[in-house]
Amino acid sequence: MRAQVAVLGGDGIGPEVIAEGIRCLKAVAESFGHDIELTEQVFGGAAIDAHGNPLPPVTLQACMRADAVLLGAIGGPKWSAPGAKVRPEQGLLQLRKELGVYANLRPVKVLPALAGASTIKPEVLQGVDLVFVRELTGGIYFGEKRRDATTAVDVCTYTVQEVERITRAAARLAQQRRRKLTSIDKSNVLETSRLWREVSERVVRAEFPDITLEHVLVDAAAMHLIRRPKDFDVLVTENMFGDILTDEASMLSGSLGLLPSASLGEGRRGLYEPIHGSAPDIAGRGIANPCGTILSVAMLLRHSLGLTTEADVLEAAVHRALEDGARTPDIAAPGTRTLSTREMGDAVLANLAKRE
Repeated sequence: MRAQVAVLGGDGIGPEVIAEGIRCLKAVAESFGHDIELTEQVFGGAAIDAHGNPLPPVTLQACMRADAVLLGAIGGPKWSAPGAKVRPEQGLLQLRKELGVYANLRPVKVLPALAGASTIKPEVLQGVDLVFVRELTGGIYFGEKRRDATTAVDVCTYTVQEVERITRAAARLAQQRRRKLTSIDKSNVLETSRLWREVSERVVRAEFPDITLEHVLVDAAAMHLIRRPKDFDVLVTENMFGDILTDEASMLSGSLGLLPSASLGEGRRGLYEPIHGSAPDIAGRGIANPCGTILSVAMLLRHSLGLTTEADVLEAAVHRALEDGARTPDIAAPGTRTLSTREMGDAVLANLAKRE
């Protein structure tokens, strides 16, 4: 098949992990005979430096033309001064809105070989396999913002239509898995959460009678993710809660560097990125874990290009590399040998080659 992928390296460790994702994408394309054209564009803080805009028109146009967008990470102290008028994150929010990607899928699966990388007891982690579906284009991140000398205001707004569509996306995913859906809100305090609970209950009862739906308050969900994570299957929640809880859930797997994400809308075009940030403290040192980015490439192959077999092969190569003991510093036991970002990419590519 032929496809176009827009590549946004971003800031910090973004270009480093993206380089390994691209190597793996090219290897899969060559192995299976696909023609995948990659278009690299500046984005985030790097784009502010070059153009004064975190999402220049040429970058947005390339993303809108592409079949999928692969993103490293953005941001850093250089662009985060309290009084800054232009921030990298503004570009990311705009890109999500322009692409119409409202459903952010974040899978968390604990590999037995990495149980020791987590600070949580191995018996608690056994069998953990869950997916967060985070609403991505509504809520407090996109609400009205005001500030004066004595007050700051961030408005959280959700519509019935926004809750309906994210609930449907999560319920369809649950139908493909264990048919259990957990909706997370704060309905004992927030009016938006009361709307969320009412609408999600109605949609699931009317359209997905085969799905078991439970409602959990966000503070209880934060506790239960650590106490009994294997009880969860698909979890759906609003934008800010999902942002926070998925970072917490990454610790089940042992590291932020391991987890991918896919941001999807009504069509097949999606935005794919690891869930971690730009990690400026380790940028340029060649020690960032590229596995989350490589697994995001696998999600890109599956969801936007429809290449399920290729996605399975790439995921298996990552898992085999980890099972064989390949470790970047974030997931290594003290005193053990660690791999560089490039060497971890080599380990995945070596397992891809074994398939042949």
